[in-house]
Amino acid sequence: MIRFVDACGKTGKIIVARLLPNTDLIEGIEEVCKKNNVKYAYVSCFGSFLKTGYMYLVPNKDAKVGAGYGEVIVVDGPVEFLNGTGVVCQNNENYDIHFHATMCDKTGSVFGGHIVKGYTPTLTTVDLIILEVEDVEMLRTFDEETGLTQFLPTK
Repeated sequence: MIRFVDACGKTGKIIVARLLPNTDLIEGIEEVCKKNNVKYAYVSCFGSFLKTGYMYLVPNKDAKVGAGYGEVIVVDGPVEFLNGTGVVCQNNENYDIHFHATMCDKTGSVFGGHIVKGYTPTLTTVDLIILEVEDVEMLRTFDEETGLTQFLPTK
């Protein structure tokens, strides 16, 4: 069985930006989007962090799907930010960015997961490309089936 939800839109503006030192990754993306009047977008970026806070899925027998995000894991830097991608969505008229990253610590150990807002300041740079999505709504809403907040594209 194949199931999905989709909405077909088009690309709008392409914003190229650099987050300067001590700028939180998620808050920085939000501000770039606000400045450029972007409500929905796809983001790709890389750079370095002073530290990072992220989560990943762990077993949870009480969750509807048997898993959920664990506690925030904080890694002190320097942290090499190898690659990150995300979607800029809205939730109750506020930005809700769902962002995942692959990183490595000062020993070269690679790790990654869901980036947590307010925990990930830039060390030297984060180089961003933001691709605006138009003619669709990209929402983050509670999903009854999974018991989690999920991506919901709609026309």
